[in-house]
Amino acid sequence: MRILSVLSDLMIPLTIFSIVGFALLMKCSVFDDFITGAKDGLRTIAAILPSLIGLMVAVGVLRSSGFLDFLSQILGKLLSPVGFPSALVPLSIIRMFSSSAATGLLLDIYKEYGTDSYIGLSASVMMCCTETIFYTMSVYFAAAKVTKTRYTLAGALLSTISGIAVSMVLAGWLK
Repeated sequence: MRILSVLSDLMIPLTIFSIVGFALLMKCSVFDDFITGAKDGLRTIAAILPSLIGLMVAVGVLRSSGFLDFLSQILGKLLSPVGFPSALVPLSIIRMFSSSAATGLLLDIYKEYGTDSYIGLSASVMMCCTETIFYTMSVYFAAAKVTKTRYTLAGALLSTISGIAVSMVLAGWLK
């Protein structure tokens, strides 16, 4: 166990030193390449910033307007016959848009139901089995200037639904 602790402490410094050492061995200008990469990174951030701001505002509007609660009530009634807890509906919706907002909802679920309850376990596994679809698509497609997403959204929604279903099964099995 001690060797794993030492290896994890050395992993990042060894990676940095090996990259810099290889670059020096190949007679590359390490600092100039670093500066070029940093400039490209800042350009990418500037390009995707409007999408990020728009997405954050949209999530804020959804939460504060009460629309999310309204949608959760409707979907909760529709999904209750299949055993999906209505308390997890807001989490499953918000998770597709924002990971930080979903984490806030997850903490609310923990406070209300507990971490070891079926709902708490389901929410925990759901956070691991799903992705922030709309955030990821807006950021990466904007950065790569992709305009035709083809089947990305349909595939991402299908995988998210699958992840939610698996989280229910796993939480039931763990409980």
